[in-house]
Amino acid sequence: MAFAHALLQGEGIDCFEMDVNMSILEGSIGIFPRRLMVADDDYEDARVALIDNGFSLED
Repeated sequence: MAFAHALLQGEGIDCFEMDVNMSILEGSIGIFPRRLMVADDDYEDARVALIDNGFSLED
């Protein structure tokens, strides 16, 4: 998550981590995955940047 966040910020794309507090509360055992949100206008650029850097994204 940290790499994806840093990658998007490096591309000038603002992003926000969702579900961080839930992940901490459940003990980081993976029941509640965290999500990285971007603005609608940045979606395609963020998607391309992540895929180009080896991330597998589900639609």
